Amino acid sequence: QVRLVESGGGLVRPGGSLRLSCAASGSGFSRYTVGWYRQAPGKQRELVAAITSGGTTNYADSVKGRFTISRGDAENTVYLQMNSLKPEDTAVYYCNAVYLLVDYWGQGTQVTVSS
Repeated sequence: QVRLVESGGGLVRPGGSLRLSCAASGSGFSRYTVGWYRQAPGKQRELVAAITSGGTTNYADSVKGRFTISRGDAENTVYLQMNSLKPEDTAVYYCNAVYLLVDYWGQGTQVTVSS
């Protein structure tokens, strides 16, 4: 059993930065592929970035070059560094952890980009 808790969201001006954290409790977190998803009002949830247990990363085209996903397995935490934020990045951001056929979700953290 893994419990995920996101933090780091908030209100930021366009062009600003935020770092989201996904902290996991439970054992074996380093084996999980972890993804950050987001869901804006009236839109479907979409994958923003993901990182495998081996450190391979992939990003949505809309965030390439602006967002960076990383993991600190010693801290059981995955991070999403978000730079050059745009109003269209406004959404609830969720952390997801998958291993074999089991996956877990966090409760989400709100990111609002507005002047």
